[in-house]
Amino acid sequence: MQLNEDDIRAATAAGIIDEAQAAGLTTLAHKRTGRLARGLPEDEPFELFKGFAEIFVSLGLILLIGSAMAFAAAIGGVFAITLGLAALCWFAGLYFTQKRRMTLPSIVLVSGYSIGIGSFLAWLFDAIGFDGSGFAIVMIGILGVLAMLLHFRKFHVPFSMFLAGLYGLLVVFGFTAEVSLDDMFVSDFDTLFDLRQGSSFAIATLIFGIFAFIAGLWFDLRDPHRVGRMARSAFWLHMLAAPAMVNTVMMTAYNVQGPMGMVLTIFGLTLITIFALIIDRRSFLTAGLGYLAAVIFSLLEQGGGNLSIPTLMLVLGAIVTYLGTFWTNLRVRLMQALPVFPGKTRLPPYSE
Repeated sequence: MQLNEDDIRAATAAGIIDEAQAAGLTTLAHKRTGRLARGLPEDEPFELFKGFAEIFVSLGLILLIGSAMAFAAAIGGVFAITLGLAALCWFAGLYFTQKRRMTLPSIVLVSGYSIGIGSFLAWLFDAIGFDGSGFAIVMIGILGVLAMLLHFRKFHVPFSMFLAGLYGLLVVFGFTAEVSLDDMFVSDFDTLFDLRQGSSFAIATLIFGIFAFIAGLWFDLRDPHRVGRMARSAFWLHMLAAPAMVNTVMMTAYNVQGPMGMVLTIFGLTLITIFALIIDRRSFLTAGLGYLAAVIFSLLEQGGGNLSIPTLMLVLGAIVTYLGTFWTNLRVRLMQALPVFPGKTRLPPYSE
């Protein structure tokens, strides 16, 4: 019988070996097969469910939790519903997460736990009289982050980091309470993330993105071969960090307008591409695709013609397909060309 990477991941999840040992075993296996010389797997680890059985169990859990909350609403008040939901999801996680190691049911349960905690905190601050204030939003965000970190410490569900990041966004919004929802989603959206406008929301979003990226990189550097929960936790943090950082920086560059704005946007997209290749995370490049499309469309419009949209789709599709197909080769060449810098040897390996 031969062991594969799925077996190593399962052994890590079950606590038979730790993630450092799993990385060592994977490195040894790669060297023995010459796999590192040909390039690592091109996919970032991302798993929502392992089979239809998990979907089936998740549907059952949603129905059970929903019915329990309905009974709680009929019997008790908001206090029983919110904390009851969090407690129910916590105790269910003792079996489905800790014992059965089921992915999708664990995501369902940690999401229910997060909703219960958030709803309870919102009810609590409303009862105190701080409802809707910046202080209440900040405190809900901070306490929510702490609650998700507690859950992660107990159950090690990578999706907990995504929910913790969402609570972090509440903290950001609480510090920029002068920005209304209308400003965020209806009017002046193109200037909301423009640092040149002096928007506190843009500055706070950039700071949030930097902190989320640092947290994601912290996880990444502890699992360079991406065989365990560290890399999966980093994946969810990068999913939050990428749009926060890229959108703020690129919106600022794009709003300069004119030739200078075009040059800054292209320069920014180039740096983002290099950065994404170095850390081997496609989410940062994906976040900048909208600005790449805007640059290409602007250049096509200057050239005239009535086929700007089809041509845009053709050019953008070719670029994305090329990067997706030759990502590993491009990364190997880039990393070999770069000089030694702190942390380079702790990033995902790029050659033997």
